[in-house]
Amino acid sequence: MCTAEATASLLQVEETFSACLARIDALILKPLLQAEPSDQKGKENFKLLLLLNDRFQALWNLTEENYRILKQKCSTSESFCIQDIYTVWKGDLFLSLYIQYFVTFANYVVVHGFEHATKSKSEAWKHHKTVLKQFLTDFTSETSMSLALYTVLHKPIRDHIEQYIQLLTKLNEVLKEGSEKDVVTSAIKEYVKLESFISQVLDEACFTKSLWKSLGYKFTDMLCVPERRLLEDSKNLPISASTNRSDRILLFDDVLVLIQGNSFQSFDLKLVWVDENCREKSAPGLYGLRIITPEETFFLSAKDPQMKAVWQWKLNQAVRQALNGKRDFPLWGKTGEGTEPPSCRFFTYVFRLEGKFKSASYEGEWHWGKPHGKGTLKWRDGRNHVGDFKEGLEHGFGICLVPRRSEDRYDCYKCHWYEGKMRGYGICEYGNDMVYKGYFKNNVRQGFGILENVSADHPFKYTGQWENDKKNGYGVWEDKDRGERYIGTWLDDHKHGQGIVVTQSGVCYQRTFHADKMVGSGILLLEDDSVYEGNFTEDLTFVGKGKLSFANGFILEGTFTNKSGQGLQTHGILNTSNEQLDDRITKAQLGLEEFPVEKRWKGIYDQFLEFIHSGCKEETEESFTGFHIQTSKELRKSQEYLFCQRGTEDVSWKIEDILEELVQHQGLESLQNYLEKALKSSLHPLGKLLKALTIAFQATYSGIGANRHLLTMAQEEVKYYAKKIWEFYQGLLHLALEQKGQLPAKCVDGDTSDQKACSVVLPLILPCFYPELFMLYMLYHEREDDLYCQGIVDLSLFPDIKLLEFLDVQKHLWPLKDLTLTTNQRRSLIKDKCFLSATECLQKLITTVDPREKLVILQKTYEEIESTVSRVVEKDYKLPMDDLLPLLMYVVSRAKIQHLGAEIHLIRDLMDPTNQGGLYDFLLTALESCYEHIQRMRLHQRENCQVTHSS
Repeated sequence: MCTAEATASLLQVEETFSACLARIDALILKPLLQAEPSDQKGKENFKLLLLLNDRFQALWNLTEENYRILKQKCSTSESFCIQDIYTVWKGDLFLSLYIQYFVTFANYVVVHGFEHATKSKSEAWKHHKTVLKQFLTDFTSETSMSLALYTVLHKPIRDHIEQYIQLLTKLNEVLKEGSEKDVVTSAIKEYVKLESFISQVLDEACFTKSLWKSLGYKFTDMLCVPERRLLEDSKNLPISASTNRSDRILLFDDVLVLIQGNSFQSFDLKLVWVDENCREKSAPGLYGLRIITPEETFFLSAKDPQMKAVWQWKLNQAVRQALNGKRDFPLWGKTGEGTEPPSCRFFTYVFRLEGKFKSASYEGEWHWGKPHGKGTLKWRDGRNHVGDFKEGLEHGFGICLVPRRSEDRYDCYKCHWYEGKMRGYGICEYGNDMVYKGYFKNNVRQGFGILENVSADHPFKYTGQWENDKKNGYGVWEDKDRGERYIGTWLDDHKHGQGIVVTQSGVCYQRTFHADKMVGSGILLLEDDSVYEGNFTEDLTFVGKGKLSFANGFILEGTFTNKSGQGLQTHGILNTSNEQLDDRITKAQLGLEEFPVEKRWKGIYDQFLEFIHSGCKEETEESFTGFHIQTSKELRKSQEYLFCQRGTEDVSWKIEDILEELVQHQGLESLQNYLEKALKSSLHPLGKLLKALTIAFQATYSGIGANRHLLTMAQEEVKYYAKKIWEFYQGLLHLALEQKGQLPAKCVDGDTSDQKACSVVLPLILPCFYPELFMLYMLYHEREDDLYCQGIVDLSLFPDIKLLEFLDVQKHLWPLKDLTLTTNQRRSLIKDKCFLSATECLQKLITTVDPREKLVILQKTYEEIESTVSRVVEKDYKLPMDDLLPLLMYVVSRAKIQHLGAEIHLIRDLMDPTNQGGLYDFLLTALESCYEHIQRMRLHQRENCQVTHSS
């Protein structure tokens, strides 16, 4: 058969088929559609009949259209090609319309559509028996009308598909090997699949129809859906469920149904997992399958492995097709064989059984019957949880909203979860305007955390330790209404134990507290430098025995009373023998013995230590080290960072990269560069630790906490931070080496951990604490700096030559050549020209916070002085101490550095211990001598003025 013959045959086939469809439409469908039923069931079936008619008309229209095109082609042309055989090149369209028709036809069969139609129109249909005989060769007077309708509406169409296959097969036999033959072969395969599909669809429809006929009305009304198909029945292929579970098991294409007595359970196939590995659960001699659903797990048992294999295959294919949202083509062909449904899925489910999720709707990812991955839980009472799940429980980062019963507000928890409970770092925004940022454990606040009330009514902030959802341990409380800050210990949300209170006015006191009440005696440091030791009330009124030391050195010791309207009264002894108050009292340092530095902020260190001990797993990193995040926006970004793909241009701070890089930077210079980069990053564990410590430090010593009596506390705290950061670096390095199977290198230079912390880490972290720390130094040395500044003012009145003479600088060291004169100038009146380079160098002392760099500046100043002197004497000149001090004092007086005392003592306290006794120590001592000498000059002048005034 050539292409022309095939075209002619196709034309004839289509003409016959089109005429057949026209008769079916006129004699069968139109009469059926003329009368719409009045009962509810009939109306539902009638809608299906209308849809079936639409599918039929689409099929007929396609046939008519292609018939007209082909007929026109035959009348105008004598040459034909494969493209004229539209059943080949329009194959997809043909298949689609035929599939739609037969799926709708099967739906109508399942709901007994033809039976209902013939009953309602039985009298009218008697006139059509002769017409039906033309389509049915086996039609007799005994054949039921419903069967006749069923046959008429599917058999001619199936026969027509068979004609397509025969025609294409004959054409394929005469075609030569090539692309045209390949196209025709492919089309034949698709039409053969369509034949198989139609056969399977009709078989399933009849199988399902028989089931609904055999089941009672109760089950049929609840389970019968036109699109639902029965795939297997335990009555046909025996299998039993767990003991007393069910009498009958039905597998549909969308649900698995267990029937027991007059009740049934149905399970959505999208949330059914089939596990064949359950031998230990099966009874002897039985072959079992474990069926897993979101809330129930049960077993199906077969008596032989073949039955088990068939059920397992059918269950898996049904689940897979349900997840895909469409059936295979053909339904049970090779496409579905050997393809397991995915264990990970995305679906919505409402929990109904007792448990923490009862009545909650979960939308998200599942794995073997349990929420696993990203998901959202919503309860009817307004609660919801969005985040990560693992094996059915909240696990990982999540956001939980909990409605407050008494008001239309929510508590919002943005936290890390572990096995269904909050654990790790989180931020909770309460509905009463309070915000908690800190650690949780077992759903309560535990460890280090900050609670802040941002409302205008009673603003406060607590920074410190929590235990069992209450303030316990060391913490700092700031009452913004009263302008007070409490630094001390807590017990069950009450101030309890030793505590320091600092006020906005500068008053500071240390007392013992019991359940928020002050008990026993204490020390009260007033803003005028007076010091009271004894008992006093909350409004700072002296009561009972006590000792009051005045700023002028007088001491009043006795019993104090405060009667209403009479003011403060005392009965005691006033000692006036002391002329000046002892610095040990006026500059007393609080909290050193009461709050050992290693016991402060233990909650921060514990989390980072636990992170290292747990092996630094990336998925738990933010849970342990997340305190660097202080806003909800940052928290969201942090989570996005953890799970996103980062570009190669970014510095990778993934934990495995960090551990790898640590091993490569063990040399001193390389280590310093690495630590500097790591500590500046909010994504590196060490940078996160530094951020958390900075927050704690600022909560204690900034603002109201800037009190000179807390200087030593703050200073030793910063040093301890450096020590702990070094310890954590060592812990990370040890873990990195351990994972590589290496041993940590022994320290060859003899430096201890404290020395390393001071020399390597302290200079790197100091900028974070410098503003608050230097403020404390300024306050502590305020009186000395005032005297020094007055001395500087006095010395600045001297011209250069007069000042050099006044300071006893030897004349042969005077750089007179630097005193360049202009018109009408006298050399004796020129100022700020001598040793100018050294002066400018020393002025840079305030431009850096690093004690090392400050000492280097001091050394360069010394070198500039020595260089200037060498130029004057025209030879290398090493300055002896007797010459250095007057020259250095000259440079200091001209540099006019404010708060020089604070600068000197900060350098002295925080400098690298290895520099003690060296050149840096010598130069710093010389600078101290200059500072003290300038103070004494001013003090001597003040005393002389007082003597003169007295005379």
